[in-house]
Amino acid sequence: MTSPLFVIDTNVLVSGFLTSEPEGPTAQVLDGMLTGRFRFLLSVDLLAEYRSVLLRPAIQRRHKLSSAAIDAVLTDVAANGQVKEVAEGLLGAGHGDEHLLALLAAWPESILVTGDDALRKRLPRERTVPPREFVKHLDPTT
Repeated sequence: MTSPLFVIDTNVLVSGFLTSEPEGPTAQVLDGMLTGRFRFLLSVDLLAEYRSVLLRPAIQRRHKLSSAAIDAVLTDVAANGQVKEVAEGLLGAGHGDEHLLALLAAWPESILVTGDDALRKRLPRERTVPPREFVKHLDPTT
């Protein structure tokens, strides 16, 4: 049986960089992305959004990583994910949530991992999971 395919919302990835809890849910998600611990879906636009948010001055002051270090981490993330593109007709006017929704629509078997309650309410319950619930299902041996 193939494991589900996940889409990791930007808020989860960024929180993984910023958390002071190395065993916290978002840190585990980020670590899982870096080690290929689970299957996840990316797009060039989603990677660009990750980078853009991580390089915001207020966020960069908190994680203290250079743009080169961020690029290196995101290169590792991309190497472990499945990079797919969404047809232009599926993208909304603004990226952000609309891009995530388009990515989920293009791959109906995918599940969004997000801490954004408003976004989770926009989708069927079975299509989203908060980070705290998601990590309960990770195999601790991988």
